[in-house]
Amino acid sequence: MALTVAIQMDPIERIDIDADSTFALALEAQRRGHALLYYNPSALTFADGRVRALARPLAVRREKGSHFTLGAARDLDLGADADVVLLRQDPPFDLAYITTTHILELIHPRTLVVNDPAAVRNAPEKLLMLSFRHLLPPTLIARDRERIRAFRAEHGEVVVKPLYGNGGFGVFHLRPEDDNLNALLEMFEARSPEPLMVQKYIPAVREGDKRIILVDGEPAGVLRRVPLAGEARSNLHVGGKGVREQLSARDREICAAIGPTLKEQGLVFVGIDVIGDWLTEINVTSPTGIQEIGRYDAVSIESMIWDAIERRRAATRG
Repeated sequence: MALTVAIQMDPIERIDIDADSTFALALEAQRRGHALLYYNPSALTFADGRVRALARPLAVRREKGSHFTLGAARDLDLGADADVVLLRQDPPFDLAYITTTHILELIHPRTLVVNDPAAVRNAPEKLLMLSFRHLLPPTLIARDRERIRAFRAEHGEVVVKPLYGNGGFGVFHLRPEDDNLNALLEMFEARSPEPLMVQKYIPAVREGDKRIILVDGEPAGVLRRVPLAGEARSNLHVGGKGVREQLSARDREICAAIGPTLKEQGLVFVGIDVIGDWLTEINVTSPTGIQEIGRYDAVSIESMIWDAIERRRAATRG
């Protein structure tokens, strides 16, 4: 079943082909004989009652410094001329990103958008998990300084992070003796009006967190991300080191609890973060980690994702 696949992503010339999950997905789609088209989010438009994008044919190869070739740009009707749209631009999850989800929702599911744009809009990185409170460490979402101070007074050691951030950026670990909380809150308030997420610090993060990939609600692979010495964040973007890991009984319990909701909402490719026994994030916008997991476990998560996409595509077209 050869498909026409449009990939909405950030500039392809900037990606790291040894780590980028979108690149792995594109390689697998190409291997299956699917036709690839590439465009940036700024090229997405609604005109004449149709969702369109100025897109270019794309060929990819695992060759550093020459990993892609683009053909001539053409005005693509995503609702009529594409079978699948991969929504793969990175956050920030701002109004531009939200607008993208509204526009793509107009063509989904006849043109299958992965992940489902309405579900992405309703379940940004740190909010979907609030539906699974029994799986979370003590967590506060607030802008009010007094509530944040009270939470910190109760739990002592906390982590403060922006609600719509990604890649570990803007994440702060505060110890009980740290006197920077007020300055930190002032900085966040000057930057954006959104509430912050504050969580009780989990000491197990020093041994790393787990990035678990779920495909159509089922766990497909896991990687432990170990932070650098002197660093509280384990994200690979900020220098965390990936090491081989296995799913624990608790990991499987967490996946079983959230998996049916992910599948029902059309969240085909999801990355969750687990520290110790606790779920700390559900990443649905542009999850990463499939290449790193593949290197350790010789598993092709990109193949599993395309199997799921092809099943869903066949179901939507009958």
